[in-house]
Amino acid sequence: MSDSDFELDMDELSSAEDFLEYFGITYDPAVVHVNRLHILQRFHDYLARQEALPKDESALRAVYAGWLEKAYQDFVESDAKTEKVFKVFRMMEPQTVMIPLSDISMNINTGR
Repeated sequence: MSDSDFELDMDELSSAEDFLEYFGITYDPAVVHVNRLHILQRFHDYLARQEALPKDESALRAVYAGWLEKAYQDFVESDAKTEKVFKVFRMMEPQTVMIPLSDISMNINTGR
């Protein structure tokens, strides 16, 4: 089975700007400059959550364009620190830790 033109095009795109231009999405270069990796990762995350991708190439292009537009807009309206796309931004969030009561009980006789 040969790759479609769309699949071949996708293989050639490498930067956020390449993707945005390919799908005809108007963008602010300043937003992309600061958030290019975040936009591409969010785009990938959205595609990964898509239940089923259409087989029809034009429908598939529309799905990709829609998710890319949404990923870009996430960073127009917010920032990388707020969006927390990468694990490094989630590492310092407060953590809930459960400690069993048996681990903290003291022996009354020994004080330990």
